[in-house]
Amino acid sequence: MRNIVALGAAALLVLAGFTSPQLPAAPTAGAERAPVRYRLRTVVLDAGHGGKDRGCAGVKAREADVALKIILALGRQIEENMPEVKVVYTRKTDVFVELADRAGIANKNSADLFISVHCNASAASANGTEVWTMGPHKTDANLSVAKRENSVILQEDNYKERYNGFDPTSPQSHILFSLFQSAHMVNSIRFAQQVDRQFRTTVGRPSRGVKQAGFLVLWKSTMPAVLIESGFLTNRQEEEYLNDKANQTYMASGIYRAFRDYKNELEAASGE
Repeated sequence: MRNIVALGAAALLVLAGFTSPQLPAAPTAGAERAPVRYRLRTVVLDAGHGGKDRGCAGVKAREADVALKIILALGRQIEENMPEVKVVYTRKTDVFVELADRAGIANKNSADLFISVHCNASAASANGTEVWTMGPHKTDANLSVAKRENSVILQEDNYKERYNGFDPTSPQSHILFSLFQSAHMVNSIRFAQQVDRQFRTTVGRPSRGVKQAGFLVLWKSTMPAVLIESGFLTNRQEEEYLNDKANQTYMASGIYRAFRDYKNELEAASGE
C-alpha cells in the first residue's frame, strides 16, 4: 500500500504539471529534416480471462470463451484486410495469462494499440456495450467494474509485489490507482469513441458509452489501450446474442471498422 501511495503522489505531480521540460535536440548544421510519417504497424489483441480464470458467466456462456471468439474473429479480419499490420495475440487458446504478462506482450512487441475484449456481469436487466480507457473512477459503478476485472490478480502468485502493493479488495487502492493518467489518453479515448460509434450505428448494439476507470491491464500498457465490455452475460438475451458465432463476427467487424478508421485518421494527420 505504501508503494501505491507513492505512485499516487507521483501521478498527482504529473497532473499538476510538475514535470521537467523536454528540450528539443539542437539540429545538426546542414542537415535536412526528413518528414516523419506515422504508421500503425502493430496491434495486440487480448481476450480477457482464460484457463483457470473463467470470468463471468451466463446460463451457458463463459466470458473467457466469448471474449476469445470475438478476438480471433477480429484478428482474422485485420490480417485479411491489412497485411501490413502485425497482429499479436495475448492468447489464442484457453490458457491463463496474468494481467502484467498481457501488457508485457504488448510492450515487448512495441505495439501501437492494445485491445482487450471482455464480457460484463450485473443485474439481469443490465444490457449494452461499454468501452473503457484508463482514467479516474467517476462513479461507484465504474469502480465496481474495475474491481471485478482487476480481481483476477488474486489468482496470481506474489501479486502484491508485482503490482506495487495494489490490493483489488481495497477501495483505497482503487481510488489512489485511479489518479494515474496515461500519456496515451487522448488516442485511447479517440479509438474508444470509434468503437462505441460502430457498436451503436453499424452493429446496432445498445451502448452504455465510453468510460474511464483504473484497469491494471491498461495501466501496464505503454501505448493507447482500451478494454471493451461486449455485453452482459447475466442478461439472458445478451447472453444468447454473444454466444452466437455470427454475432461474435458482427461484434468483431465493428471493432475492425473502428480500428481501420482510427488507423487512417492518425496516419492521415501525420502526413499533413
